[in-house]
Amino acid sequence: MRNRLIAIALAGALAVPAVAIAEAAAPAAAPAPFTGNFTLASEYIYRGIGQTNRKPAVQGGFDYAHASGLYVGVWGSNISWLSDLPGDISSSIEIDVYGGYKGGFAGDFSYDLGVLRYNYPGSYPHGFVDADTTEVYAGLGWQWLSAKYSHTVSKHIFGWFGDNGEKTRGSGYLELNATFDLGDGWGLTGHAGRQRIKHFSDASYTDWKIGVTKDVGVGTIGLAYVDTNADGGAGEPYRNTHNKDLGKARLLLTFGKTF
Repeated sequence: MRNRLIAIALAGALAVPAVAIAEAAAPAAAPAPFTGNFTLASEYIYRGIGQTNRKPAVQGGFDYAHASGLYVGVWGSNISWLSDLPGDISSSIEIDVYGGYKGGFAGDFSYDLGVLRYNYPGSYPHGFVDADTTEVYAGLGWQWLSAKYSHTVSKHIFGWFGDNGEKTRGSGYLELNATFDLGDGWGLTGHAGRQRIKHFSDASYTDWKIGVTKDVGVGTIGLAYVDTNADGGAGEPYRNTHNKDLGKARLLLTFGKTF
């Protein structure tokens, strides 16, 4: 059976270099090596494609960052794009495991090199390839602007086959992200990305997002407009069995907390 997995999955947070501001009279405190994060979202949208069929998502993870620049982390979210497919697929959660190395140079520049494994535990019917995917990535940041490229090294990207049943190893995602501090707890975010599916050009597409955030003390509220051109030539691959266009423009509301 030729797999028709429909959506690109994970957690698409805007990644930008952090800027630390310290009092001149005292040294800045060392960052905590362990951090956690928790998010409530009106929908899980990854690379512009809906992962929860326009329903809410609960997400969270933990990170460890060593003073040398090495880091590891784990992150998870509920999903529905796999169980929405025809057949008896039981997977309803995404668990990502990642690690890498971050550093800086020339004052305002930063870099990030790493590997990310997307895991979708569950049972799959005969003839389906599970959606588990491994990507390596490289990022470069300058102040509030960053660019990142992710390259698929597993046999398939999220279970996709090519037009003639080929493996889709070598697919890639190039993105540009920006986060600008407006002051008084307000922030402006922007994102543009291009997903290329190797051997399946009709499933390649561009996504973009613009949003605003507000730190309310107990956490950060975000509101963003998300859109893609995946409802054009790639419309059918990104339409689920409920006949919903998973790449259609919509608003995304989130509440997040880092601790």
